[in-house]
Amino acid sequence: MIWALLLLAGIAAAPFVIEALRRPMNAAARKSAPGAFIELSQGVTHYQWSGPAEGPVIVCIHGLTTPSFVWQGLRPALERRGFRVLTYDLYGRGYSDRPKGVQNPAFFLQQLNDLLASQGVRTDITVIGYSMGGAIAALFAADRPQDIRRMVLLAPAGMRPVGSGLFKAAVQNAVLGRWVMLSLYPSILRKGLRAEAHVPSSVPGINALQHAELTWRGFVPAVHSSLLGMLSDGLAAEHASLAQQKVPVMAIWGAADDVIPLAAKDQLAEWNPNAEQRVIPDAGHGLTYTHCDEIDALLAPFLAKDA
Repeated sequence: MIWALLLLAGIAAAPFVIEALRRPMNAAARKSAPGAFIELSQGVTHYQWSGPAEGPVIVCIHGLTTPSFVWQGLRPALERRGFRVLTYDLYGRGYSDRPKGVQNPAFFLQQLNDLLASQGVRTDITVIGYSMGGAIAALFAADRPQDIRRMVLLAPAGMRPVGSGLFKAAVQNAVLGRWVMLSLYPSILRKGLRAEAHVPSSVPGINALQHAELTWRGFVPAVHSSLLGMLSDGLAAEHASLAQQKVPVMAIWGAADDVIPLAAKDQLAEWNPNAEQRVIPDAGHGLTYTHCDEIDALLAPFLAKDA
């Protein structure tokens, strides 16, 4: 009986031990990072500016699991259109810190507002959000509509609660969900990445970069925390508010997206009938790095309005 209890205790503890042994994100790890770092109210944030110094600002917000390198393919197109592009790593991803606490709307808005204030960016902002970044973008735009020039959503979360199976279990039970995520999520993510290894990408080595995220301490807990705090509810009120405030919105979807189903397009249309919506026929959830040319072509007239 004692040995059985010890075995069970070992099984229960193993995922947490493995997590503790992962590499910490610290100054040594950041030595080779591009861009810059700044200490904000919740921790260190990694960010990068590119494009013409006097251009209008466009802020790019990445999604749940892939950090700011996801924008490497689309960023040059935005620069060519004259934008001053700001990308950054959400807390728990990339080279940014791993602060504790639930990653809810207030958490992510604090990081974004802190970063923009530190950079002297106050108004006339174009914001573009991918996946969970689309939810953050919508929250930000609804909170500061007077400062938003326009909003672009790429396969955005926030239309409905995300996930089933493992994700649903993680959302429904904070304690058990953490164990489930630490135990199973790394292998699930690796399996998904292996399936996409052959997919052409505008981001060199993106598959290896995505795999590498799993080697850093705090990444999986951050994903879990976001599932609990950011992706367990829809954003009906925020999108309705953006419609009322007449903030220009364009959403681009992938017809073959198995993460954010195309049915979410209809939900957005219900909440914000003013939103322009486009569909890329053969694109999956990775459209931000697999279909940059198509996205650029669709965005061109939208970004040129009132420029």
